[in-house]
Amino acid sequence: MISAFKQFLADLTGDKQTEDVGEDRCRLAAAALLFHVIAIDGEVSDEEKATLRDLLKRRFELDDADVDELVAAAEVADKEAVDLYGFTSVLKRQLDEKDRERIVAMMWELVFADGDVHEFEDNLVWRAAELLGVSSQARIRLKQAARADDAG
Repeated sequence: MISAFKQFLADLTGDKQTEDVGEDRCRLAAAALLFHVIAIDGEVSDEEKATLRDLLKRRFELDDADVDELVAAAEVADKEAVDLYGFTSVLKRQLDEKDRERIVAMMWELVFADGDVHEFEDNLVWRAAELLGVSSQARIRLKQAARADDAG
């Protein structure tokens, strides 16, 4: 995973572009985008971080050590990124529509994790969904589902 992380950072900074994205780079792109959701309001709560870890563990079937490594790499990738395109372009190339919608659903789950929806978080999901090619209707449907899950 470390080599995939190094390659991902190289791609973000424009050092080298490769055709083969790979599963590890897709995981890292998803994790970095999800980390950005919990960090965008300036505060990363323990609850948000626990939700992120749980989402990554379930979605990618990782053990605790792999999740720790992925979250640490995602945090660094998020800090190094200049925009969302580096993450979303990897995901859009690698994932089908259903899996891209799953990423947006995970983003909404993180938005509602701390019980406080910040306008930056809402805007971030909107922009990421657009870049991922997820329709407005699907984005709104996924938001309503996440809100209902949070309330229940």
